[in-house]
Amino acid sequence: MCNEGVGRRDGAVTAYTERLYPSPGVVAACLAFAAGLGVVVLPLGGAAAAGTFVVAVGALAALLARSSATVSVSSAPDGGSFTAGPARLPLRVVGDVEALDREQMRHARGRGLDARAYLCLRGWVATGVRVYLRDPADPAPYWLVSSRRPAALAAALSAAARSATE
Repeated sequence: MCNEGVGRRDGAVTAYTERLYPSPGVVAACLAFAAGLGVVVLPLGGAAAAGTFVVAVGALAALLARSSATVSVSSAPDGGSFTAGPARLPLRVVGDVEALDREQMRHARGRGLDARAYLCLRGWVATGVRVYLRDPADPAPYWLVSSRRPAALAAALSAAARSATE
């Protein structure tokens, strides 16, 4: 989901929002795991198996919902921010933004990774962005963030960072 230009009460305008929900394959694997737990408990009775399945589905759904990070870019009178999961970055320190396709992201998460980088990665999202920082006091040289629409996120973040520094 991507919302562009959504206003908020504090005067901020959200230029981009994306929720990194699990892919259908991850959801199917979780349902299969819950069904497997139900089968394990089946010798204890059908009610126990059904109850185990329901509890497992509920627990896995809660875990998946909790692990779905939100990525957003907000412009505000005070400069705005880039949010990736629980972390927030002021737009004034955003440098170059690079959209990464599947192969580039795979390299960036592996051999090309700087251990000091801030990571907001979800294994079920194959693409993302690398956001370089212009803050010499920050130990992280860049943020590596998963996104299903990396080109749109990079464009929104670059435009918001330019307007925040003008």
